[in-house]
Amino acid sequence: MRTVFWLLLSGLSAALVASGGMYLYLSPNLPDVESLKQIRLQSPLRVYSSDNQLIGEFGEQRRNPLAYEEIPPLFIKALLAAEDAEFYDHHGVSIKGLLRAGSQILKTGQIQSGGSTITMQLARDFFLTRRQVFTRKFNEILLSFQIERELTKEEILALFTNKMFFGNHAYGLQAAAQIYYGKDAKDLNVAQHAAIVGSLKAPSAYNPIANPSRALIRRDWILARMLELGFIDRATHDEAVKEPIETSYHGLALDLYAPYVAEVARQEAVNRFGQAAYNDGYKIFTTVDSKLQSGAQTAVINGLMDYDRRHGYRGPEQRLEPSKEPGFRDWQDKLRHYPALGGMQAAVVTEVQEKSVKAILANGTLLELGWEQGLSSARPYINEDSRGPAPTKAADFLHAGDLIRVRKDQEDRWQLTQTPAVQATLVAMDPQDGGIRALIGGFDFRQSHFNRAVQGTRQPGSSFKPFLYAIALENGFTPASIINDAPIVIENTATGVAWRPENDGGTFSGPMRLRQALYRSRNLVSIRLLRTLGIQTALDGMGRFGFDPAKFPRDLTLALGTHALTPLQMATGYSTFANGGYKVDAHLITRIENDQGDVVYQHKTKRVCRECERADVARKAYTPAAAEPSLPAYTSFEDSLALTEEQPVSPATSAEQDYAPRIVDERVVYILDSMLKDVINRGTGRNARQLERSDIAGKTGTTNGPRDTWFAGYSPDMVTVTWVGFDQNTLLGKREFGGSAALPIWVEFMRKALAGKPMNLPPQPDGVVTVRIDPETGHRAAPGDPDAIFELFLAEDAPSSAPASGFDASNREEVLPEELF
Repeated sequence: MRTVFWLLLSGLSAALVASGGMYLYLSPNLPDVESLKQIRLQSPLRVYSSDNQLIGEFGEQRRNPLAYEEIPPLFIKALLAAEDAEFYDHHGVSIKGLLRAGSQILKTGQIQSGGSTITMQLARDFFLTRRQVFTRKFNEILLSFQIERELTKEEILALFTNKMFFGNHAYGLQAAAQIYYGKDAKDLNVAQHAAIVGSLKAPSAYNPIANPSRALIRRDWILARMLELGFIDRATHDEAVKEPIETSYHGLALDLYAPYVAEVARQEAVNRFGQAAYNDGYKIFTTVDSKLQSGAQTAVINGLMDYDRRHGYRGPEQRLEPSKEPGFRDWQDKLRHYPALGGMQAAVVTEVQEKSVKAILANGTLLELGWEQGLSSARPYINEDSRGPAPTKAADFLHAGDLIRVRKDQEDRWQLTQTPAVQATLVAMDPQDGGIRALIGGFDFRQSHFNRAVQGTRQPGSSFKPFLYAIALENGFTPASIINDAPIVIENTATGVAWRPENDGGTFSGPMRLRQALYRSRNLVSIRLLRTLGIQTALDGMGRFGFDPAKFPRDLTLALGTHALTPLQMATGYSTFANGGYKVDAHLITRIENDQGDVVYQHKTKRVCRECERADVARKAYTPAAAEPSLPAYTSFEDSLALTEEQPVSPATSAEQDYAPRIVDERVVYILDSMLKDVINRGTGRNARQLERSDIAGKTGTTNGPRDTWFAGYSPDMVTVTWVGFDQNTLLGKREFGGSAALPIWVEFMRKALAGKPMNLPPQPDGVVTVRIDPETGHRAAPGDPDAIFELFLAEDAPSSAPASGFDASNREEVLPEELF
């Protein structure tokens, strides 16, 4: 016995000496456990609308951390039963577990189970590697003791629950619950909690999607352990094991589908934070209104589908080989590679009858399309101007194996349709602060990631003319100024080629008032106006609206909108007309928060403040010559929306930083606004009259071809710009104009945007007078003239006498179709 005693004592001493030596050797290199209290769990970047609707999530690790109080007790019981039943009894290390691991090493010569507690697993995942070597195990043990000294049991469980990987990009319990069951963790039952815990053993192999049979075995073992440990009763156990493993991958559940907005925000976050943007839990809050964004999406889709129907059916997207499997399973597999676009699902025709077809969807749903469900109206597309005859039977244009698109109508009936080849964009801004309320970059982000609203530059055509007219009104022209709408030839001495601009159809109307020329969109009047005004004068004024004059053509084509601009730039410029003459900066992001809820970026919004101007708070009286020449010209996507560091503000300019600067005399804006209202009341935008509002104004635009169609319009509450065209810049069709293609989208969106808003008419400012004029000459009318009309003037530009002679302005009130350049 004495010998045995001394042998045991010697062995224990040797073990203590070895452990002490190992501690002295390893402890200096151990990480600081205190850092666990400040640990930042990797969380994805999330993007929200202004009303806190989730519109985007970016990052490899899906994670939604839970506080300890939010962790369901059933999950904790399942976790302890599977991983560490003695968790509340040890101080980081389980002697039983280590002895078990030691016996396995003696038997096999290899590390097998490891005997790790929850604390040891936490130490390994935060600080160490998974390499099975002895030094790592000793480090794991030492770190576990330190963790238990620094953190409470509740803090350890919360860290473990939120840190661990459960497979399928799910990190933490909440993400796992959403991915596997489409629920919050608090809504899971005991069987579901046990299945999720079971995946910890080997997340790629034991998760219930990858291997349901193995997950079922592991889940039932955990339920049995919970029963054995008294965590659940027999009835609960027996009911839980009867439940089948029924899981499926639940993708990211967004509150609002706004991928173009989310992508802009993602780019800005990466530019600002680098790759940390994807992992550090940043939250970006945008200016987008979820209801308006949804309405904009619907308006764009409807507008493009209407255009598409007018131009004919282009046939099936593809013809598949005959199905070789029961239930068309091979066709279903191929359909899964065709995402739904604009609410249109892909389907394959399985049978063609005289006046109907049958088809199958990717999920196996069988449907039948009757003759009036899009078949009878499927006239074949020939070119942008022609369609073939209406079909007489379904077999005229469809066959078994054809891959088609279908969509449900308002009566929940499937309709034959097709993915539009044409594209459109919509930008809506608040003219009072520049916040973007809705942004659509194309028909569907899954079809094309190219954001035409902020990246696509196209010629705006006649929708650019109001900027020229505003500058003309500042320089002595009036709505009654007479300019001749007659042919003009401009010789190019460098090339020897003459330019002969025309109006649509080659017609000319002779001398006319400037107001008429704008709402009738007469190109020759705009060219003569620019020539009289002077190109340099026009260019000097353009920079105020957010354009870069250095990139504009220095010739008379400037009058016709030949310089390519983005819809966002156009919306920014038109906001000045809507808000009474102020420059607001377009912005999409209001603030960015870190994972602790601290604001790390706050946009400094410059708002329109008429009261501030009236009080003359740090503001000089406006004259055209005093307009700010150094205002930034936003000429690119990066320049227009990029986040900028806020610069120190001197006391002398701090007041100016709080509100938008005036860039156009409010009197000029008031008069131009009345002219743009006539575009809707009497001109090319007359289809907007259906909104029955007197506070809306705007301008159509159609370029040569036509290739681009625009409508830029506004009320004092909203500026909206729409564009329709082909990415390839091909022809839209000779019957397509801004009023027929782009305006309907604008009308549908603005109906929703202005719903419930009272009429908002700006008051007539001081210095604007109303004078009765002769409509033929633009001069003050003679007393008693029965043909006289009222016109607005700046007080200093009002006509003072009747004309000496008149002009023959025939058809002066005729409404003409959209003009082209």
